[in-house]
Amino acid sequence: MSATTNVDLSAPCEHVATAPIRHVDRPARGCDECLKTGSRWVHLRECLTCGHVGCCDNSPNKHATAHYHATRHPIISSAEVGEDWCWCYVDDRMLG
Repeated sequence: MSATTNVDLSAPCEHVATAPIRHVDRPARGCDECLKTGSRWVHLRECLTCGHVGCCDNSPNKHATAHYHATRHPIISSAEVGEDWCWCYVDDRMLG
């Protein structure tokens, strides 16, 4: 079952205004790249600019951070059930 949740941006940064913020579907199907290669992940993160789902930095491939470096999309959110925080890569800080 999928639940769409608004992310918590109670402590925004300046990048919130410049990045279109999407709704996050939880639970996510999986890390886009890991699903293609048969790799495993620990936790999932969703890019709030384009919706890309990548694995966290505790995962072997760190696809969410790699997506940021490739695209410069600044804000991700946890795509895990029960979590509603965001992270700004540019400011290196939690947003909610």
